Amino acid sequence: MRHIPNILSALRILMVGVFLYFFIKAQYLSCLITYIIAFLTDLLDGFLARRNNWISNIGKVLDPLADKLMVLTALVCFLTRGWLPLYMIIIVFAKELIMIVGGAILFRKKVFVYSDWFGKFASGFFNASVALTLAKRFVPQIGILDIVVLGIAIILALIALVHYARIQVLPYIRKTRA
Repeated sequence: MRHIPNILSALRILMVGVFLYFFIKAQYLSCLITYIIAFLTDLLDGFLARRNNWISNIGKVLDPLADKLMVLTALVCFLTRGWLPLYMIIIVFAKELIMIVGGAILFRKKVFVYSDWFGKFASGFFNASVALTLAKRFVPQIGILDIVVLGIAIILALIALVHYARIQVLPYIRKTRA
């Protein structure tokens, strides 16, 4: 039972391919449904892991990996259709590259960076912007709200990056130098 959150994270990684398939086929409602199911699965996996103390080091890697793959895949798909500005995607990818490289280095040293509310708020806004961007295909009145929400997500993600570095990475660096 304690592996259920990791199984759900692995399923979310598989849903990235499902999302991509539907996007290539221009089946945007199916994309939206897949994305929402992935999001709900993410909530369930986090709830189960915390409620039952099924938190594992592999889960600390798989969960954010699944989230990042889904969001980044969606953003790149949107970019290919001209739905989002390139500069926003570049900022997101640069931030994620820093997080992935830093996380990989720390992971190799058996240091696990955990998410907190700063990252969760950013993720929430990223998820909302993806859902809004897809929903705009059916509800054009959304206007530029998806872009505005993505901008807020980017700002929150950059704040989270600085926060994680200050709270989790810098103490590790200081400790290893001592």
